Amino acid sequence: MPWIIIIFFILHWYLSLFSQTFFLHRYGAHKMFEMNKFWERFFYLMTYVTQGSSYLNPRAYAILHRMHHAYSDTEKDPHSPHHTKNVFTMMWTTKAIYNDYLNKRKEPEDRFGNNIPVWNTIDKLGDTWFSRIMWGLIYIAIYIFFVQADQWYLFLLLPIHFLMGPIHGAIVNWSGHKYGYSNFDNNDKSKNSLIFDFLMGGELFQNNHHKHSNRPNFAMKWFEIDPTYPVIKFLHLFRIIRIKAV
Repeated sequence: MPWIIIIFFILHWYLSLFSQTFFLHRYGAHKMFEMNKFWERFFYLMTYVTQGSSYLNPRAYAILHRMHHAYSDTEKDPHSPHHTKNVFTMMWTTKAIYNDYLNKRKEPEDRFGNNIPVWNTIDKLGDTWFSRIMWGLIYIAIYIFFVQADQWYLFLLLPIHFLMGPIHGAIVNWSGHKYGYSNFDNNDKSKNSLIFDFLMGGELFQNNHHKHSNRPNFAMKWFEIDPTYPVIKFLHLFRIIRIKAV
C-alpha cells in the first residue's frame, strides 16, 4: 500500500516542519507570540514527538538562529551557504556549533541566550541515542509493515525521516540565502525562494523575515502566501497563543 507510506511521509514532513517553524523558530527564537506554561509544554512535547529521531534542542536552536540574524551571511554566521563549499559542509559546520551550545561547551552572549523555553526532561531524552534509535525503529517498522516486496524503493525515504529536522534547516538556510528574489536590501544575501511557500511552511521568505524578524507573517507582498500564518491566527483567535504587537 504505497499510498499509506506517502501519506505517512507527508504527515511527518509537515508536522515536523510545523514544530520547527512555529515552536522552535517563531516562538523559541523570536517570541513573536506568548503562550501559557501548559501550551508551551504541549508544543514542546509535540516538537519532540514530530521531530522524533532528529529532535532539535530549542535552546541550542534559538541561540544559533539569533546568531544567524545578527551575523547574517558573514563569517560569524553559523549556517551561511556563502562560507561553506556545499550544503553538506554547511550542515556539518552547523552541527558542530549546535553541539557546542547543546552540551554547554560554549556560552552564548546574553542577547542570544535569554528568554528561551527549556524543559530539561524532554531535552535530555531527545538527545539520547536510545530516543533517536527508538524513533528510527518505529519509522522502519511502519515501512516494513506497509511496504510490499515490489515497492522496495520506498525505503529510500527512510533517511529523510531519520534526519527530518536538520534537512528542513538545510533547505531553508541554503535555498533561502542563494535562490530567489529580494523585496528588501538587508545587507545580506537573503532571498524569497517561493511566492507560495508550500514546501517549507513560510520559512523560504528569508528576505522578508530578515527585514522584519519579529513579524509572525513572513509574507509581505500581496501575492506571497505564508501557510503557517493562518494557523497562528487561528491559535490566537482561540486564545491558545497571544500574538505580540509588531
